[in-house]
Amino acid sequence: MAIPALTVMLLDDHPVVLDGFKTQLHAARDIQIVGTFMTSRALLAALRNRTCDVLLIDYSLGEHDLDGVNLVRYLSVRYNEIKILVASAHHDPATMMLVMRAGARGFFSKRQNLVELPHAIRTVASGQAYLGAQLAEQLSVPPFMLGEVAASGTGHELKTDYDNLSPREREVLRCCLDGLTLTQITEKFSRSIKTISAQKRAAYRKLGIQNDYQLFKIAPFLKQE
Repeated sequence: MAIPALTVMLLDDHPVVLDGFKTQLHAARDIQIVGTFMTSRALLAALRNRTCDVLLIDYSLGEHDLDGVNLVRYLSVRYNEIKILVASAHHDPATMMLVMRAGARGFFSKRQNLVELPHAIRTVASGQAYLGAQLAEQLSVPPFMLGEVAASGTGHELKTDYDNLSPREREVLRCCLDGLTLTQITEKFSRSIKTISAQKRAAYRKLGIQNDYQLFKIAPFLKQE
């Protein structure tokens, strides 16, 4: 008896990327594409009429489109039976943590070889979490813990290296999140701007982020005293 093919819907606002996904997945006999879309609005309209096993969605869509964490969170709540695999050219740890916490079961970097895409689809369809070896290493998550990250859900603290920050590094981050500039932080703690900058850089390195934007993205998931 033949095993039913996995049904997949694709969402990406770049036709070339969609064509690449379709070409790779068409070669997999156990995967059937049942819809391709260039806007989240079109995808959501289609989901009102039919479902699928896996959604492969781009993280960053058009300027006026619902995308990123908000789209993942909405889909995971409204269609919790569908597994979500996010594709993105940006795979910094902050973004990966956020989409997994928002409800995605996997994260596929557009820098990966497309040959790996069918395996990623099958993995998330089976209920397992997928990051790919390189992405899991970048996020500092061992393979056996991927499921814990994906299933941890919002409202719980995400395991990060926050515990490894020094008390002064945490102070600097809290001030940054409060909107203080480096100059204001130096005045607050009577330290040199060189010291404050070094503590901020050290904290960012431990958290796997590179800038203030990424700090604010992961802020809801950091432990706060």
